[in-house]
Amino acid sequence: MVILNRPEAMNALNFETLVYLGDIVEDLRGRRDIRAVIFTGRGRAFCVGADLKERRTLDEWQVRRNVRKIRDVFTAVERLPQPTIAAIHGYAFGGGFELALACDFRFAAEETVMGLTETSLAIIPGAGGTQRLPRLIGPMRAKELIFTARRIRAPEAYDLGILTGFGSDPVAEARRLAKEIAENGPLAVAQAKFAIDRGLDASLATGLEIESSAYEVLIPTRDRVEALEAFKEKRPPRFRGE
Repeated sequence: MVILNRPEAMNALNFETLVYLGDIVEDLRGRRDIRAVIFTGRGRAFCVGADLKERRTLDEWQVRRNVRKIRDVFTAVERLPQPTIAAIHGYAFGGGFELALACDFRFAAEETVMGLTETSLAIIPGAGGTQRLPRLIGPMRAKELIFTARRIRAPEAYDLGILTGFGSDPVAEARRLAKEIAENGPLAVAQAKFAIDRGLDASLATGLEIESSAYEVLIPTRDRVEALEAFKEKRPPRFRGE
């Protein structure tokens, strides 16, 4: 589990935090023992986005550097081979909401308030929000939320298709889903994620080729053979990610 740990700043993302988060994500990429990754925050908020106190001290070059960094880090989150789950509570604004959008799944506490609020600060979502939210809920609804900087609660976000679910304990829900995913072949899950993500913006013919290539990766694996042996022996498979 990756926990944003600046509770005194409601987990606002300063440059130091972004660098550290990027390093963690890069380390996770090579960890075969980790089957799913949960992102959450400590304290009263998931993440309220960019650290505006820091932002006020930055010159234009530093602002551009920070925006590039947050975009790159969230792209790295999106491209992790492991499934990613955001467990959201309190507040998720701006970059905090964009981090959740970069994950595969999102659970929220019922009282959570979230939104892409950047236009109220005379900027736009710069960490993928203008691209990921329309792909998730359609351009019309996304434009409405982004243009108005509207803040919405978890039930409305669920109805819009932003959330996987909501309730009293999003971390518990995220752990439940992570456990269910982890029971399956980790290489297969990673290749399924790759095929879905890469195929979304391709034609059907290209998507089918991507799927075929992903399947080819799995044919020589020990996990595939283990699954067949486990079926024969009527026992649970022991997948090792090999």
